[in-house]
Amino acid sequence: MKSNHWIARLAGLMLLSYTLLVVGVMAAGTAGSQSDPLVTLSYLNDTFMAQIMSKVDEQLATRDKELSDKLAAQVQADTKALSEKYGSSTQAGEDVGSADTFAVVTLAKGETLRGEIGCEVMLRVGTATCVSPSSPGLIDETDAATLENGKALVKNHLYMMTIDDRGVKATAETTKLLVRGGYTIG
Repeated sequence: MKSNHWIARLAGLMLLSYTLLVVGVMAAGTAGSQSDPLVTLSYLNDTFMAQIMSKVDEQLATRDKELSDKLAAQVQADTKALSEKYGSSTQAGEDVGSADTFAVVTLAKGETLRGEIGCEVMLRVGTATCVSPSSPGLIDETDAATLENGKALVKNHLYMMTIDDRGVKATAETTKLLVRGGYTIG
């Protein structure tokens, strides 16, 4: 009887080992599946993060394009509104200064800049004189005075032409002026 008892124990131990082996194989075969959602770090780093970053990049590109288009449309609308408000439209080859901005104008000795009514001039480099067929010549806005024909402009003073046919004649080899408003050079 002792030998039968030993065989029964061996058979029971083998049955238990087989059962544990089958359960282990089944558990290993279903790990990470839909019924057992086990997620590994390598899956997160290699697959999941790549998918997420791709979607984020797509959304950022779409949003960036939307914002760029909106900005371009707004700039175009604002430019059009400013052009209509201040009348700074240009025709082909025509350079029109805005009443809001100064332009640097360089004159050679003997050249004369004639401004439209309201044109402002500031001497920055060189020397220049007032050109006017009658009095008053130019209005010195800095000193609240008038400058008569043939008198020298003072550097960094702002002068305004309030009557037609008024201007500034360069008396130095190179004269630089800041000019705001319409003018012609002759």
